[in-house]
Amino acid sequence: MLGDYRAAQVRDDSLRKAGYHLPMAVYTEVTDNELAEFLRAFDLGEARGFKGIAEGVENSNFYLQTERGHFILTLYEKRVRREDLPFFLGLLEHLSKKGIACPLPVRARDGAAWRELKGRPAAVMNFLPGLSPRKPDAAQCAEAGAALARLHLAGADYALSRPNALSLEGWKTLVKQCEPKANGVKMGLGAVIGSELKALEQNWPRGLPQGVIHADMFPDNVFFVDARISGIIDFYFACNDALAYDVAVCLNAWCFESDGAFNITKGRALLTAYRATRPFSSAEVEALPWLARGAALRFLLTRLYDWINRDEGALVRPKDPIEYMTKLRFHQTAGAAASYGWPS
Repeated sequence: MLGDYRAAQVRDDSLRKAGYHLPMAVYTEVTDNELAEFLRAFDLGEARGFKGIAEGVENSNFYLQTERGHFILTLYEKRVRREDLPFFLGLLEHLSKKGIACPLPVRARDGAAWRELKGRPAAVMNFLPGLSPRKPDAAQCAEAGAALARLHLAGADYALSRPNALSLEGWKTLVKQCEPKANGVKMGLGAVIGSELKALEQNWPRGLPQGVIHADMFPDNVFFVDARISGIIDFYFACNDALAYDVAVCLNAWCFESDGAFNITKGRALLTAYRATRPFSSAEVEALPWLARGAALRFLLTRLYDWINRDEGALVRPKDPIEYMTKLRFHQTAGAAASYGWPS
């Protein structure tokens, strides 16, 4: 027997050495018998290895080795609603057909893209090779910008749609939930999120080009092999929204240094590569500082919520919300797209 999953969590050492990256987490335990019963619906053979992956904050994820190869088993928790799974999993298949390297759901014998496990929706995904950059350089930022533009173009004719639950209306809810305890995380944080929300409500850009966005394309969701992107994962915040907002998310995620300083060289590389594949409209260029502020507030709020409401028993490491308070301060002083390296 493999042994019931208890505390043998994979961090990243052995699989990173093998050229794989595992940006996931574990909330729910799965026993040998439960796994075996689940796998009977698939043509994957018997399990040969099964370990929890103790990174990330959203779902329970496991490294799965079967007679047919290496996979990721995901149990959807927290923010992922089962009614959204057709959008997410269908999007992966759509993008893959358009040449975007992303995980694909392994369909069960009956054709289902996901099934139930431990009372939760669960899917088996193929395993992508590659390593995500700990500290992206300018060349990797350029790769990310070009890949994001290709993703936006590939998703243009995707038939399904999903509104962004983490835009203005979602931020209002999060501010209301987090504000009473925010000062316990950092004094003055409650006032920061409250005043920034009001500013964004008054100035949020409207009427920008829309489409399918990833909405969470952080470096740990992008794999590289030989300096080129080999895969993009974690599409569980994907939705329909302003395409330029997705670029703003990437500027926040890829172009700041560990001391909180914005690296304009990285920003210029990302933006130049993006617009070489999908040009910005003049309205998108003008809106970029406000979009960057919104993206910073979004991740500040979700990290703050997870920090305040963290499950002490879960094998999860909450991310520091204050990192995004620092980034927000920079965006509040940015007067134009040139502050991000927008090429003239």
